[in-house]
Amino acid sequence: MRKYLLPICALLSIHLVQAQKRKLPIDTTVTTQHSVTINGTAISYTATTGTQPVWDEMGKPIASLHYTYYTRNNVRNRAERPILFSFNGGPGSGSVWMHLAYTGPRILKIDDEGYPVQPYGVKENPYSVLDVTDIVYINPANTGYSRTIPESGKEVDRDKFFGINADVKYLAEWMNTFVTRNNRWRSPKYIVGESYGGTRVMGLSLALQNQQWMYLNGVIMVSPADYKLYNTGGAVENAISLPYFTAAAWHHKALPPALQQKDLLEILPESEAYAVDELIPALAKGGFLEATKKNEVAEKIAYYSGLSKQEILDQNLVVPVQYFWKNLLKDRGFNVGRLDSRYLGIDRQLAGMRPDYSAELTSWLHSFTPAINYYLQEELKFKTDIKYNMFGPVRPWDNDDDNVRDNLRQAMAQNPYLNVLIQSGYYDGATTYFQAKYTMWQVDPSGKMKDRFEFKGYRSGHMMYLRREDLKAANDDVRAFIQRTMTKGQPAKY
Repeated sequence: MRKYLLPICALLSIHLVQAQKRKLPIDTTVTTQHSVTINGTAISYTATTGTQPVWDEMGKPIASLHYTYYTRNNVRNRAERPILFSFNGGPGSGSVWMHLAYTGPRILKIDDEGYPVQPYGVKENPYSVLDVTDIVYINPANTGYSRTIPESGKEVDRDKFFGINADVKYLAEWMNTFVTRNNRWRSPKYIVGESYGGTRVMGLSLALQNQQWMYLNGVIMVSPADYKLYNTGGAVENAISLPYFTAAAWHHKALPPALQQKDLLEILPESEAYAVDELIPALAKGGFLEATKKNEVAEKIAYYSGLSKQEILDQNLVVPVQYFWKNLLKDRGFNVGRLDSRYLGIDRQLAGMRPDYSAELTSWLHSFTPAINYYLQEELKFKTDIKYNMFGPVRPWDNDDDNVRDNLRQAMAQNPYLNVLIQSGYYDGATTYFQAKYTMWQVDPSGKMKDRFEFKGYRSGHMMYLRREDLKAANDDVRAFIQRTMTKGQPAKY
């Protein structure tokens, strides 16, 4: 009997090793039926979640992207019904954020201001835009359940995925396949991107049009990151942070009484005008700014920011946003959040140039991580041992040859149907609302298409939809944008 023990143990070992391999199906779908009440109307819908390959030039799968696709049931003419493709940012972030907190039919169980509550989970979204458009949430490579697929014995070709232009190219190809498989070529099409997703959808607007011959009706940018400006430094970026300082300080009642007693929307135009008309020229002069003017500017920055004049002088008028997060409420013993400055954090020590951690992001991960894992596996029945990457391994990221602003301009010029909606929270300190306005101003230098841009601001942060009041307002704005840009038989011409 003993002579059989070794082969049996070896066989058992082989099976154990095989059982430990985690592999995502390259091409699969799971379909479930659901209902939701939106603005008082009961709506039945189909949820399809699964994976679809990214192909290389030879037709081999080089990645598999996980997606969730919601379609309203009992639609008479699917060709007339819009479809909205949704991306988050990072780069490296899964599509979980807008999927489970903004436009989808199910949202997080959180309180009315966006803070986590237990037990974690999801509930109906009474403001979802599923009543007016079908929606696809897409996880780019290595985010969510999506994964790259290396050839046997070879490393993944990172140049095909992890950079501004590579990202746009393969996603445009993937969307072409999706539209074809799901018979949506005749539908009006919209794309929405949050944060880095704003960069992504600006690039996709032209790539879809000129490489896939897929024309859009609308581009929606939520708290967009514009890498022509974001983290570039210089007079413009530094100056246009000021209105955000004003908003965050107003929220925490840290402004001088003359400003604090007014409503936020009364004081922001003042701060914006000062930033553009006075502060940019002053910062452009650097160390050659006259002493009396420097003193005057420091007083004004202090007035609009809630910081002290001496702090501003000590930094030669250039106040890093990290310093603002760390020091605005230093006298109260707190820092403020980066992505949403309504949130408060506690650091090891009061002194310093930046907070120890992002108070808002740790709060969000409390509720999003358990909710997305529960929702996909238990409600949508997508079973896998693959980890859902809230943030996936996509670095280093190639930001070279960034032409997405002009790509959006060219797409709009070529396509008279194409309109743009920008949504931002006033308390977002990462991709500030005034940076978003500045991007909007810079897309079309001619000004001939400015009537096709729309900006909406909200009294919350980067993910403004976490605050219930703004969840309703922001979805209503998306709904109105889609309904307004449906062409209804009008020809595409100037």
